Amino acid sequence: MSAKAPGLRQTMSDLHIWTGLLVGWLLYAMFLTGTVSYFRDEISGWMRPELPAQQPLPDAATVAQTMAGAMAAAAPGSPQWSFGLPDARNPTVDAFWRVPAVDGRRGFERATFDAVSGRQVQARATGGGDFFYRFHFNFHYMPVLWGRWLAGFCGMFMLVAIVSGVVTHKKIFIDFFTFRWGKGQRSWLDAHNMLSVFGLPFHFMITYSGLITLMLLYMPWGGDAAFKSQAERRAMNAALSAFVQAGKPTGQAAPLAPVADMVREAEVRWGAGSVGRITVHHGGDAAARVTVVRSEVGRVSYSPQYLLFDGTTGQLVGAKDHVGPAAETRGVLYALHLGRFSDTTTRWLYFLVSLAGTAMVGTGLVMWTVKRRAQLPDPDKPYLGLRLVERLNIAAIAGLSIAMASFLWGNRLLPTTMTARSEWEIHLFFMVWAATLLHAVLRPARRAWIEQLWAATALLALLPVLNVFTTERPLWTSLAQGDWAFAGLELTLLALAALHATLALRTARHQPKARPARRAAAARPLAGDAVGEGA
Repeated sequence: MSAKAPGLRQTMSDLHIWTGLLVGWLLYAMFLTGTVSYFRDEISGWMRPELPAQQPLPDAATVAQTMAGAMAAAAPGSPQWSFGLPDARNPTVDAFWRVPAVDGRRGFERATFDAVSGRQVQARATGGGDFFYRFHFNFHYMPVLWGRWLAGFCGMFMLVAIVSGVVTHKKIFIDFFTFRWGKGQRSWLDAHNMLSVFGLPFHFMITYSGLITLMLLYMPWGGDAAFKSQAERRAMNAALSAFVQAGKPTGQAAPLAPVADMVREAEVRWGAGSVGRITVHHGGDAAARVTVVRSEVGRVSYSPQYLLFDGTTGQLVGAKDHVGPAAETRGVLYALHLGRFSDTTTRWLYFLVSLAGTAMVGTGLVMWTVKRRAQLPDPDKPYLGLRLVERLNIAAIAGLSIAMASFLWGNRLLPTTMTARSEWEIHLFFMVWAATLLHAVLRPARRAWIEQLWAATALLALLPVLNVFTTERPLWTSLAQGDWAFAGLELTLLALAALHATLALRTARHQPKARPARRAAAARPLAGDAVGEGA
């Protein structure tokens, strides 16, 4: 007599568990680093304490004119230079310019300038918050395309896990209001359900929009079929980017028209404080062109908007105010994913709901091991598959917190004159992360959890103390000066330290209760269960 085929909910449960487990460790890292990236400008500012604190924003047109003179002096003869105007999150001007190609490759120089004086500001080399941002979809130590394909693979698994999870939990909204504390496996399931429902629309949006932003990489066939010629493909790329192809220089010298007037004209069209970046091609040549790009702040679309000016006369020669429906759809989803349009309150909501998504992935990984350990005839003697998942969980969850905190410690402790300093910050991150995996393998699982959670607590809590001895911007000074970008990050570190301490105490006090198996044969793990059978 043939066995009864599993129903839809059981099938979806198996699919949910497999998709969540197989890439869960990478998903957790992607979620957590993506979560902190909502404050990447603030993290970058904290990691460059030599830069000035946030001050009232100067007039954008004045800053643009000052920077045009500064760039002409810093990059004479450069065919392209560009700078971003200061905003509420970044008080300085970050600029780059093209230098002669080396070994056939285009080269760029970057520098930071004071927004008022136009003088170059010397700050330590650091990956800053950009490292976390790029890691969450590029990873590291691999070609960028490989990293993005891997991120897309994990994103597809996450999308399947979300949909199958909704189908599996028929009482998912009732479970949102149910949490049984101190009940072992039941508590982990309640926490997982509650965190899942809390941000379900957000989690779906983030996962789907993340895939859409790289859709032309994952599914290029539609674009290849619709845009066959090189001219059509250039037009498609132009619809997705604010980059304007520069013409050839004439070799005839001509002064650059006042950039301030161009910024004022853009602000009349878009509103005050709406200009984000200015790019100049062939400055000082009769063929000069100036592109004034609209900022993403306050605009729920990442579609490019810009004005193109003749660099010698200052006359408007082109404008891009809108794109087609398909490109605009992509731009809106991209903006929703990045959250750059948001004000401080909205950004904190993004952060908190995304942090809940991180916890959702983490609780799912832990729940897998808690359930299977409780089903063992001897919980102290788990099989190889369970031991492997437990160790990976420890390093992926607690170990990642340690590695990220160590990245910030490296920023303060590595010599400022060190060669390849920003790269060594990143090397330190991965070396510490690898050490947490080794520690998890060598120690009993429960002790490894406790020790790594306490290590993360100490590293996070002591970062503001370290800052007192390594910079001139201690927490109390930042609070007194109203420097909330700097002080807010350190207060957040203390809050995260308290969270890790709470988890460490709960883990230390928890007394697991093994559930006796009905039959020894039923408790014995199957070969397939070593990598994750469904419940």
